[in-house]
Amino acid sequence: MTHPFYCLHTHGLIRVAVGAPLVAVADPETNAQRTIELAKAAAGQGASLALFPELGISAYAIDDLLMQNALLDAADAALRAIVDASKTLSLIIVVGAPLRWRERLYNCAVFILRGEVLAVTPKTYLPTYREFYERRQLASGAAVISEEIGVAGQTAAFGADVLLVARDVENLTLHAEICEDLWVPIPPSSRAALSGATVLLNLSASNAIVGKSDRRKLLCAAQSARCLCAYLYSAAGQGESTTDLAFDGEAMIYELGDPLVEAERFASTPQLVAADIDLGRISAERLRQNSFGDCADNERPCFRRVEFELKPSRKDLGLKRAVQRFPFVPDDEARLAELCFEAFNIQAHGLQQRLRATKIEKIVIGVSGGLDSTHALLVAATAMDALNLPRKNILAYTLPAFATTVRTKSNAHALMRALGVSAQEIDVTPACRQMLKDIGHPAAKGEAQYDATFENVQAGARTSLLFRLANLHNALVLGTGDLSELALGWCTYGVGDQMSHYNVNASVPKTLIQHLIRWCARDARFGQATVAVLRDILATEISPELVPGEGGAAQRTEDFVGPYALQDFNLYYTTRFGFSPSKIAFLALHAWGDAAKGGWPPGLPQDKRAAYDLAVIKHWLGVFLRRFFETSQFKRSALPNGPKVSSGGSLSPRGDWRAPSDARAAAWLRQLDDVP
Repeated sequence: MTHPFYCLHTHGLIRVAVGAPLVAVADPETNAQRTIELAKAAAGQGASLALFPELGISAYAIDDLLMQNALLDAADAALRAIVDASKTLSLIIVVGAPLRWRERLYNCAVFILRGEVLAVTPKTYLPTYREFYERRQLASGAAVISEEIGVAGQTAAFGADVLLVARDVENLTLHAEICEDLWVPIPPSSRAALSGATVLLNLSASNAIVGKSDRRKLLCAAQSARCLCAYLYSAAGQGESTTDLAFDGEAMIYELGDPLVEAERFASTPQLVAADIDLGRISAERLRQNSFGDCADNERPCFRRVEFELKPSRKDLGLKRAVQRFPFVPDDEARLAELCFEAFNIQAHGLQQRLRATKIEKIVIGVSGGLDSTHALLVAATAMDALNLPRKNILAYTLPAFATTVRTKSNAHALMRALGVSAQEIDVTPACRQMLKDIGHPAAKGEAQYDATFENVQAGARTSLLFRLANLHNALVLGTGDLSELALGWCTYGVGDQMSHYNVNASVPKTLIQHLIRWCARDARFGQATVAVLRDILATEISPELVPGEGGAAQRTEDFVGPYALQDFNLYYTTRFGFSPSKIAFLALHAWGDAAKGGWPPGLPQDKRAAYDLAVIKHWLGVFLRRFFETSQFKRSALPNGPKVSSGGSLSPRGDWRAPSDARAAAWLRQLDDVP
């Protein structure tokens, strides 16, 4: 028996499919059989819903044939065949058919589940312009509210006011609109979403003309983004009448503005695409964006709720959606370059404004030869250039102590030289020895007691020195600590990675900082002289360099807090969506379980392309939960100012994250126990 952890339904995911069958013009019987074949294929893939095109039972472009009783009777018989076939299928089938009601003809979406017609929704907006002439045969369903209709020998709810609500799947509420309904200023689906619909369906015909596909995608993306929902779209394809039009069979699925899957256009074979939509993600967005709820209150849409039981699969179906290993770092080269450009400029512009506002023209920064201080130094150089101030106004100091390695110190000097900043070295070892002696620490007598006091004496000495240098030179201390360190509490309270006058890295995760530096090196953005040193900094083991070791740094940061790649993943889904630990582990397993899968960010070295099994994922997620919720908030509550960079959020107490400093992680850790 499949463990519940591996089931989509456990984590608020559901598989849906969109089909574009080959159409037989004015032949409902054939169209029904082709629809049934694709519905069975969708069910075989574990889908819980299959969407088909507008008037797919009769074909769309048949004009006055729609008003022939023989065809309408055949369409009803075809629906009966689909209803019969659905008895053995555990999925909702949504098909388009012409239906008569009170001596008028309607273009309808018919919902069918396990032998029952659940509901019927008529098309509201009928295009009658350019190539369209729908009002000649069809009536608008705008005024059809709270009615019933006879279809396929059954009676079903009928109207533009129908929502279908699953009793046994949390957050699954369906609404259908038809083709032109999406193209009007206020689509029916907008009000449906405000009334609770999370999955919007569009049965479309939509003939193909040059450039129209781009407009369809734009509309589907925008509607799913504005309505905070999933949007499924199915257009008529091969086989439709081409008297004056052609059809491309475009089928696609969007979620919160993001494309999940798309069928081949102009295909000569039936198309069926499937994806797993994340109802939990949709619900989380609506919970956070209170303006969505305010809009619903203002509009007060009125819909009927038709309930049903879906009985989704409890098997391990895998996962049919892309889950990025690096949610802060796109795996597309063009998007990554654009993100790097934006992130860099957001940081630099924030720093420029702070310097203007304070009327300060100098910056003091500690440069360790590590990732964070390197990136902060590059941002500082960008800001100085933009302000037409000399880079010599950047007072950069490398501050070696007990465990500083030759490699990092050499890289710090090389980078400062290449950037043309004011560079100086101040050895803080004597000051640290004096402090250890003053407080009576055993290390002052030569004992190897490398505890938190020993480490923090060094961090504190560096920070104190930087602030006094800033006083001396009328400068601003630039912080270097990053978002990942703040999330994990991997920073000492009151020192440089937590405290400064301004911190440009405060909302930039470690994984993004690595790619920002890689981007600068790849394009030699700060001159050819910086390329080699930037690449060597990227290749250096991440370490605080506070405890002496044999032949190099004794401390490997990721041995203590876990791989930053995993922890940034955990951070993103915890703060951005509030997902449960079990769901985060499920997504992480599908993202990180197989290193051979594609989707790696451009330029990531082969030796960084790791895989993690579920046991490792669970272990480091537990570390993250304890550190994030229990031990680190007091450090984040006292953060200096710094610009928000990523849509993944920040941990500023004035911005994205407000939390108590004395919380417990017990609830999250108990939920983590659901992971096998």
